[in-house]
Amino acid sequence: MTMLESSLESLTDAEWDIAHAIAQTLVKEDTDINELGKAVAYLRTIVDKPDATSRFFKYLKTLVSNGRVIGHSGKTSNYYRSIEKACSDSLKSVGNAYTILQILGWVSRLMRYYKDAGVPIGEIPIFTASPVESSRQVEIAKVVQSQDFQVDQILEAKVTKINGNKVTYEILGTIKLTEKEPKKASVLKEGQTVKVKIVSLKEDGSIKSVKCVD
Repeated sequence: MTMLESSLESLTDAEWDIAHAIAQTLVKEDTDINELGKAVAYLRTIVDKPDATSRFFKYLKTLVSNGRVIGHSGKTSNYYRSIEKACSDSLKSVGNAYTILQILGWVSRLMRYYKDAGVPIGEIPIFTASPVESSRQVEIAKVVQSQDFQVDQILEAKVTKINGNKVTYEILGTIKLTEKEPKKASVLKEGQTVKVKIVSLKEDGSIKSVKCVD
């Protein structure tokens, strides 16, 4: 299976929200689906390039700048502005070009659904594009869900960075916290494993702060 085929298998809930949000925006602004199709076609030709994402957003800005020259009607510039703004607002956090291509493919389908399936624009439910979680955020969430952290609990932590009196700890191989350790920073070493005590927790049960007890 190629990377493209793998990325096209499914969307996360957050990515579906983004697709719906962009489609709604473009339909409500009466944007021509064919113009979005041109942007999608361009991305498809460069999707395997290492700088595909940045090149795609630069391409959208170029369309806006040259809309009057390359457009087929007086509305073309407006179409390009709508597409560029909707994509910039909703896709900047995605980063991966294959995922962006997948989302925009569904945007085209959703736009046709909203426009052609008899769904009045005023009745389109409002979707808010939620931030796409990074792989690191996902890993941290998994660790939090698998643990029952308690205040005063003692854990092993690796010292990953020391900057003045600030020490960065890595707990359970995933959670990183930077704490002020005025009495400990000068005697600790990066790479060292120490014992830390949980001082406070966040509302979701994750660790808010710790203190070295070695």
